[in-house]
Amino acid sequence: MSLEPFTYFDGTTQLAGCVVHPAATPRAAILVFPTIMNSTPAVEAKAVALAEAGYLALIADFYGRQPRNFDEARSAAAEIRPDPLTYRRRLKAGLKALATQPEARGLPLAGIGFCMGGQAALELARDGAPLRAAVSFHGLLDTGLPAEPGGISARILVCHGDADPMVPRSQVIAFWEEMDHAQANWHFHSYSGVKHGFTNPAPNDNPATAYDASADRQSWAAMLELFDEVFD
Repeated sequence: MSLEPFTYFDGTTQLAGCVVHPAATPRAAILVFPTIMNSTPAVEAKAVALAEAGYLALIADFYGRQPRNFDEARSAAAEIRPDPLTYRRRLKAGLKALATQPEARGLPLAGIGFCMGGQAALELARDGAPLRAAVSFHGLLDTGLPAEPGGISARILVCHGDADPMVPRSQVIAFWEEMDHAQANWHFHSYSGVKHGFTNPAPNDNPATAYDASADRQSWAAMLELFDEVFD
């Protein structure tokens, strides 16, 4: 299965997504939000794995350009993340791009994401997007627009490394309280001793980040189990 480039727009900003088609008729259409670095080999491998499991997958583009390093990525993210409405408009452009794929018409939708992408999947759910499920892998849990009661229709799954220094325990508890206040259907899996970025096997020098094969495997299995429930 191969990644097919796909152009879409947020207003006048041209974005470059990638679509992966399953071999047979897809069960559902999944929007994949990448990390702050935008699409990476690890994220692309997850999109291919979704297609192999029978899902149509589209990797969204946060910026309309590919950062060359983390400083560029952080600068690009600062252009969209501080304003929740701007951020969510960019995310919804990706969902629209997925929903208007010929194969996606009439299919149920879900959103997943990694790191900043995990936050993005949760932001779409907070915005009341028509998702059956939203799944965050080592995602940021804070938001500028907390969910309102009854505002979330998606089933929520958060897969979190308990030793992630980018998501302190106070942020975790605030998220739990937000989800309870919103009356959301949510599940939170926390992996003891696991750091940020646990699904990415690529070597890196960031002490906050470490691949964890067990957490990667368990979290992916939890997502697939949730998908079996919501897309049955």
